[in-house]
Amino acid sequence: MSKTKAMQPPRGGMRGGKGAKKPMKTLKRLVKYAFSNNKLATFFVVVFVVLASVSTSIAATRFQPIITALSSENIGPEILGSVIYPNIIAMGVIYLIGAASSFAYNLIMMYIANGTLKKMRDEMFAKMQRLPLQYFDTHTNGDIMSLYTNDVDTMRQLLSQTIPQIMTSAITLVSVFTLMVVFSVTLLLVVLAMLTVIIFCTKFIAGKSAKYYVTNQKALGALNGFVEEMTEGQKVIKVFCHEDKAREQFKKLNDELNEVGREANKYAFVLGPVNNNIGYAQYVLVALVAALIMLFGGEAGFLSVNLAFNNDPNRMGVIAGMLVSFLAYSRQFNMPVMQVSQQLSAIVMALAGAERIFNMVDTEPEDNGGDITLTYGEYEAGKWAWKKPGSDGNCEYIPLKGDIRFNEVVFGYTEEKVILKNITLYAKPGQKIAFVGSTGAGKTTITNLINRFYDIQSGTITYDGIDIKAINKDDLRRSLGVVLQDTHLFTGTVMENIRYGRLNATDEDCINAARLANAHSFIKHLPDKYDTMITGDGANLSQGQRQLLAIARAMVSECPVLILDEATSSIDTRTEKLIERGMDKLMEGRTVFVIAHRLSTVRDSQAIMVLEHGVIIERGNHEQLISQRGKYYQLYTGAFELE
Repeated sequence: MSKTKAMQPPRGGMRGGKGAKKPMKTLKRLVKYAFSNNKLATFFVVVFVVLASVSTSIAATRFQPIITALSSENIGPEILGSVIYPNIIAMGVIYLIGAASSFAYNLIMMYIANGTLKKMRDEMFAKMQRLPLQYFDTHTNGDIMSLYTNDVDTMRQLLSQTIPQIMTSAITLVSVFTLMVVFSVTLLLVVLAMLTVIIFCTKFIAGKSAKYYVTNQKALGALNGFVEEMTEGQKVIKVFCHEDKAREQFKKLNDELNEVGREANKYAFVLGPVNNNIGYAQYVLVALVAALIMLFGGEAGFLSVNLAFNNDPNRMGVIAGMLVSFLAYSRQFNMPVMQVSQQLSAIVMALAGAERIFNMVDTEPEDNGGDITLTYGEYEAGKWAWKKPGSDGNCEYIPLKGDIRFNEVVFGYTEEKVILKNITLYAKPGQKIAFVGSTGAGKTTITNLINRFYDIQSGTITYDGIDIKAINKDDLRRSLGVVLQDTHLFTGTVMENIRYGRLNATDEDCINAARLANAHSFIKHLPDKYDTMITGDGANLSQGQRQLLAIARAMVSECPVLILDEATSSIDTRTEKLIERGMDKLMEGRTVFVIAHRLSTVRDSQAIMVLEHGVIIERGNHEQLISQRGKYYQLYTGAFELE
């Protein structure tokens, strides 16, 4: 539809805000969304995650007997066969079980993630069909497209990798912590002290990067929106030689995205090396503390278990074996923390994307209106009627005549700016009502209110004596055939695009509608006639041909009421005359609302409304308005331009 910039609601939507305002709530909802319908798969994921995590911890316990045996002075074939080889084999089997479990849960999570994203896209698209038109007026196409691409994709890594990694890390921490307590509380305190340093660094660096990842998603949406807009407007860009200006604007947006992306990744890339080096320092520190204690003869003081080996000649071998196992545990204890810290950037981005998606899904859907529905042939053969259910279970049928009335209607796209002021008008059945006036006067807005694309602030709009708020919106719009100034054709054949007006229309119905709209003459010269594929919103057709197909689409709908929003604005005068002849037949017995800049097309209207700043300043037929020598007279004679 066509609306002037002054009449547009304020845009913004997803570019505003600060990202995931409630990350834990969003994460909880996302986890429930992903796993609630995959309970059996989730059970096996948990089982395999536990096996993968615990196997790594258990395998490290095999180091102690191996090191102890290798330190023995009596090492020989018997020890090799009874201690070393069995423990090495056991370690290999345990690691193999862990690897197989890791492969299994990653494979299952891949299926869960893909299924979840498919379900999410399905629900998003289904919800999008039920959103009010105002949502699309306040959100750019690029932002909406980013929901289906960038934001959904950020959750793929979260579901398939990050969440399993967090589960694995949590189980590993618990199991390794328990084993370290069993070996040495003293050395465990050293590990916990270094872990505190790692957590502090992670929190500090992640806090710095989080805000940049949120901004990165917004900047990416803005860039996508700009690219889409420039792609659609290439012809206009070239006509006005604005290539350099477009490049300049793109460079600005791209530089902004590059800057925030660089800042976010700078902190993310620093986090891993910092934590890794702290982990190495901890490894050395634990070994140093243990060596010093052993050097001064206090080895029994740092062991949690009381080992009676004071007179054992292999006493140092036993302690060395336990120390090697503990060092392995200390690395395993830090590894989950570092792995989770490296996933923080993915978590922040995914939660920001998830919140944007949930905000869209949670948007209040369009109210379907009342319970009065539209029927055809049910009340009387070949006739339209409104079906109003009664309290007694019976239905009342009200013949659809096309009587539409506005009574003291006040409307504004925002509360602060009123567009229509106390509009009162009526269209009797079968009348052709025309709206003329300067751009921005409110002509298209009136037709938007008939469709209930927007609801009025005050006043009433009735359709055959029924308040349109009591009519189901789908049925209300089904009774209205609309041809907009901005034609949109879908990817498909010419026949399919005409049939879009009435999906059960036969090929013959579509061809007759094309003949009536005078589109048949150019369709028969297309390569595949009615089977010719239309792509790119009809890029392979002229603007006039696209408009003719839109008119044919409205004609095949057989709607009782027509709304023509500058329907012939893209058609030459000769074709317009031919179409008018066909449309005269089409409009017989139908109420028609016409918005036109060519005043010659509205001369035969029964009533012409002249609007100015949202107010009807003149009304009457052509002869009456000419005789008044007012604004319509000035517009018609060229004394005052429409623009």
